[in-house]
Amino acid sequence: MLARVWSASLYGINAVRVGVEIDVSGGLPATVVVGLPDTAVQESRERVKAALRNSGFSFPMRRIVVNLTPADLRKEGPSFDLPISLGILAASEQINPQLLGDYLFLGEVSLDGSLRPVTGVLPIAAAAAEMGMTGLVVPEANAKEAAVIAGLSVYGFRSVAEVTRFLDQPDQFPRTVVDLQQALASREDVGLDLKDVKGQAHARRALEIAAAGGHNLIFVGPPGSGKTMLARRLPGILPPLSLPEALEVTQIHSVAGLLRDRGQLISQRPFRSPHHSASGPSLVGGGSYPKPGEISLAHRGVLFLDELTEFKRNVLEFLRQPLEDGQVTISRTRQSVEFPARFTLVASTNPCPCGYYGDPIQGCTCSPRQRDQYWAKLSGPLMDRIDLQVVVNRLKSEEILQPGLGENSASVRSRVKMGRDYASERFAAEPIRCNAEMQRHHLRRWCQLDEASQGLLEAAIRKLGLSARGTDRILKVARTIADLAQADRIEAPHIAEAIQYRTIDRMT
Repeated sequence: MLARVWSASLYGINAVRVGVEIDVSGGLPATVVVGLPDTAVQESRERVKAALRNSGFSFPMRRIVVNLTPADLRKEGPSFDLPISLGILAASEQINPQLLGDYLFLGEVSLDGSLRPVTGVLPIAAAAAEMGMTGLVVPEANAKEAAVIAGLSVYGFRSVAEVTRFLDQPDQFPRTVVDLQQALASREDVGLDLKDVKGQAHARRALEIAAAGGHNLIFVGPPGSGKTMLARRLPGILPPLSLPEALEVTQIHSVAGLLRDRGQLISQRPFRSPHHSASGPSLVGGGSYPKPGEISLAHRGVLFLDELTEFKRNVLEFLRQPLEDGQVTISRTRQSVEFPARFTLVASTNPCPCGYYGDPIQGCTCSPRQRDQYWAKLSGPLMDRIDLQVVVNRLKSEEILQPGLGENSASVRSRVKMGRDYASERFAAEPIRCNAEMQRHHLRRWCQLDEASQGLLEAAIRKLGLSARGTDRILKVARTIADLAQADRIEAPHIAEAIQYRTIDRMT
């Protein structure tokens, strides 16, 4: 007898429908899996055999061939356990096969027949809806994750036996339903508030501009000046994720297997902070069968690189293309996949090896050659892609001991949201969401300068030796400053403030 069950396999963060064909025929008892299965799929033979017996079914003592189509696509992971189990039961005439062609099945089976959650369910659910499948059958722990996709009937079950009862009487089982608006409204308290930061008005203003426009930011200053403290408070002033953004972020984290303890939808913007010993593939993604890296996990959120100059230079160079394009392409011999990487880069570093160059309190002990070698780790093209470059000085004694608190994150976030809303009206017909994503033709349209502003910018280009990219980034920052002021046109004060954040393109 022959049976076919539909499942799916991941290709980057997209999904491809996979047909699980089961043939039960005469011959010596054996189970063969073909169609480029990995080790986890090959091992499903033993899991399925024990699961079916312990669930009260009989395992056919005949020759069983499991074919995973298309045969030239690599199949990996334990998510094929459930469709293989159902296919064997259908081919041996133990269940009703009528609904197998209408639903897509995913799930890992335990030896006792229970279903365990798998990764990548959300992109597979999205693909199933596009394919026109009637519904999706998954382990109960994955049901809410899949149910965020509109127009798809999702059913979650705890065991193989429950799935077989569903195939016999589908009307007796309710669909899983998720309230998306409630899921988005449940914004978590990040716990880090700007009110804890004393002084540092210039750095706080830079944080607000970075949040409003999605601009990359670097803090440079001596130890103890508050660089890390400031950077870790950026997520608290970012606007909440919209529904399309939340689906994008959740899809990436689903593929990476980071959703099991995070509920069904990510409503908080990601904040990723890899250690400076991180490798290039861990940042951009990779592996024989590519998985998303830190920059993709930070999509629509923040990638924080503390002690930037301690990262290896060749690792930092991996960031140049994603910072410009908002995506990263991982090419391997067998396949090439794209991962989204539209993130805000926030970095911090000391100005020299000892950390006290330019500090008015403690003198620097480094030689000019040591400082040159220290900053040589940061290439000019990389620094050119960082819009806001801010020097953070240590607080004075009276600032450290002042009793009052600074402005809280909620107040700053409200201004940031107003600025983004002001910009979103401008981008209503464009596929961009913030000023940092503007291209050259957008600048010509929305960043026109009057005579005074143009003269100011030309003087800055001559004095600072700015490149064309650096000049464009000044215009983007100025546009964000104007948005925060609810101004239609960029004026000279906006340009002047934007220029202040391009004064350390190359420190020596």
